[in-house]
Parts: sequence; structure tokens; C-alpha cells
Amino acid sequence: MARYTLTHTRLKEGIWEAVVTMRGPKDQPPQIGVTHQDRPLEGVTLQATETAGDWLLCVPVPAVLIADGVQTFVISDLTDEAVLDSFSLICGDAVGHDIRAELDLLRAELDLLKRAFRRHCVETQAASI
Repeated sequence: MARYTLTHTRLKEGIWEAVVTMRGPKDQPPQIGVTHQDRPLEGVTLQATETAGDWLLCVPVPAVLIADGVQTFVISDLTDEAVLDSFSLICGDAVGHDIRAELDLLRAELDLLKRAFRRHCVETQAASI
């Protein structure tokens, strides 16, 4: 079981923020690391909050890492290398086409389900008469 839980709060002005809540003893600050493509990010900060055992995690997203495609950032407990969470940035035209294609597929499946449901309702109603 993880020693921490992570609750994402926001992404604003290039800084991803979350609250890290410690389970168990709260006397030591958590040892948290963030990586992108297995490389550690610089400038990650952890600040104690007013609530005992809660820490504010701030992850600045470097502008050089914002690019087309999917960029995934992994947040880990450095003491036991357990992955706590991750977040992704998705950018670019290719991704937009993929999303539109997925949406079209979902619409087609929904239309199929609606027709099947209506047919089922008609058949059930006719059988009960």
C-alpha cells in the first residue's frame, strides 16, 4: 500500500499542482520525484500546508517539453520508487484527428444502441399485449 495519496488540484500557468497526503507517521516530508521519459524534472517543489500530513506539490512543466503528441509526466515516491500518479499533455493536429475519429465511432455505436433499444421496446411491448 502506498504511503501517500495524490490529489490533483489544478494546472495553471504551466505549473501542475497536487496535494500529497501522507499515511502513517507525518514527521518527515515525502520524497517525491517527477520524471518525463525517465528523466527527472527540475524545479519540483513540496511545501507543507496548514493540514498536518498534507503537502503542496508544484511541478513546473518546462516549455521545451510541450510538443505535439502525448507528453506524460510520472510522479513517484523516491524512497520505494512506487508510482503515485501521472499526468499527460496532449497537443497537435494528429491528436485532434484521432479524437474526432473516436468521437465519430462513439456516435455510430450510440446510434446502433439506440436502434437496438427501440426495437427491443417495440418487441417487448408487442409481446405483452
